Amino acid sequence: MAVLGATGAVGQRFIQLLQDHPVFEIAALTASDRNGGKRYADAAHWVIEGDVPAAVQDMVLLPTNAGITGSRADVRVAFSALPNDSAQVAEPEFAQAGVTVFSNASFHRMVKDVPLVITEVNAGHLLLLKQQRSARGWSGGIVCNTNCTVSGPAMSLRPLYDAFGVKRVFAVSMQAESGAGYPGVPSLDITDNVLPFIKGEEDKMEAEARKLLGTLRGDYIEDAPIGLSAHCNRVPVTDGHMVTMSVELSSPASPMEAIRVLNAFHCADVDGLPMAPARPIVVRDEVDRPQPRRDRMAGKGMTTVIGRVRAEPLFGDCGVKFMTLSHNTIRGAAGGSLLNAELCARWGLI
Repeated sequence: MAVLGATGAVGQRFIQLLQDHPVFEIAALTASDRNGGKRYADAAHWVIEGDVPAAVQDMVLLPTNAGITGSRADVRVAFSALPNDSAQVAEPEFAQAGVTVFSNASFHRMVKDVPLVITEVNAGHLLLLKQQRSARGWSGGIVCNTNCTVSGPAMSLRPLYDAFGVKRVFAVSMQAESGAGYPGVPSLDITDNVLPFIKGEEDKMEAEARKLLGTLRGDYIEDAPIGLSAHCNRVPVTDGHMVTMSVELSSPASPMEAIRVLNAFHCADVDGLPMAPARPIVVRDEVDRPQPRRDRMAGKGMTTVIGRVRAEPLFGDCGVKFMTLSHNTIRGAAGGSLLNAELCARWGLI
């Protein structure tokens, strides 16, 4: 398989998570034209914890175009860490060439026939890949993972939606600096400060959550009929997006009933997959948890941690409020995309 856009922060996270993976082996790395032909260790400014894996240090970076598949029969899956403008062109070209692309870019997420998936939330939407291939004449395809901020809220809403129904959600994010990529937010902007605007994030959070919780209707996803209002903010935290959630349920539920449903949440489809956490949701009962520094690596960064579950008086007997925390570059980016690919492999979709 290939990692597209391998030198950036998300590309690096893909490479790190793919070390010694039992299903996927890195056969090709691509980069922008200015880094093409360079040795990976020379071109990549490694910004995540640990060192550049020895297996990729001497790999030569290839151009990001589907022509690389002509001489490499082992490239049938690609993990895309491309920026939006590059993903718009390159990902369909790879899909047409027979490569199934698992994309971290946002460009194709809301396209009608593209699955937008968090495996535990909406694994069945992966079957839309068959319709996509048929309609477009592709032997490959495109599968998107969600915006990194949406992963925690969507994970928390799935069990509540199934058990009680959800009418309305009011959400406020506190998003980590790494969500802006590298070099990211200038230090003079974020130090001792909160930035109350992140371009496009609020629209993505509202729209993507509805698609994730929606229903597969043959060749498209019918959005969940949920009212959702989001406020998105950048805070001086390295990794881990926190979101406060005020939820109006369709039927009454106490905080303890909500906690029971959240703690019991499980997805048998992903049992035993390498990237799947033992528990997709962990509810903390301490009054001051979750905290990014202490909880973001729960389940090796793949578990959503929820805390401060209590009654929401704005919505009476149908109201609950809580905090969610998800690791934005693992569960919300490379790790989530890798788990999508693992489940596709299990189901024979790649």
